[in-house]
Amino acid sequence: MAFTFFFRDQRVLDSIVQHVVPSVLGRSIIRIWDAGCASGEEAYSVAMLLFENLWPFACDNLRIDATDIEENSQFANTIATGMYASELLKGSPHQDLLAKYSRPAARAGYVEFDLALRNCIFYQRHDLLSLRPIGNNFSLVVCKNVLLHVGYEQRVEIIKMFYEALSPGGYLALDELQELPTEVAPLFVRVLADGKLCRKAESA
Repeated sequence: MAFTFFFRDQRVLDSIVQHVVPSVLGRSIIRIWDAGCASGEEAYSVAMLLFENLWPFACDNLRIDATDIEENSQFANTIATGMYASELLKGSPHQDLLAKYSRPAARAGYVEFDLALRNCIFYQRHDLLSLRPIGNNFSLVVCKNVLLHVGYEQRVEIIKMFYEALSPGGYLALDELQELPTEVAPLFVRVLADGKLCRKAESA
């Protein structure tokens, strides 16, 4: 399930900027959970967009927890070093941001992302089917290309877990192929009509 690329699902990312950024301004800490992060391209994409749209000092309060089930030390190393093959950046949207926040690495054919970005992204192994959240008070949970690989009932329980992990008014972002199951729809208010970005309901 390690399929991802920089600035995937641009429509959803644009909505995150439009809706999530205003909701987190002034918070002492901004917590984001990228569940099923694979090799971290999405975590870095979200970080770049937030760095561009938050007040400069607010970026010091940003923490992105990137998790994946894979027992793959390469994922952890890639995310920690922020080093990616240059080929992975070609054809991605926001070439301007990729150029702004990365530079050629010492290793030929690779780029390295800025230290400020690397310092706010933390990788850990986590099994979503454990139904135990990695924390709480998340302003945003992003889950892409994962829920389609589990059964329907498991999907419902995982989204309930995300609901519990979100702060009041927090947001859940899903991929373009994922529908919000009927059983958990009352837990959220749709921000995008198709439910790809939704906000935790005040009561359910």
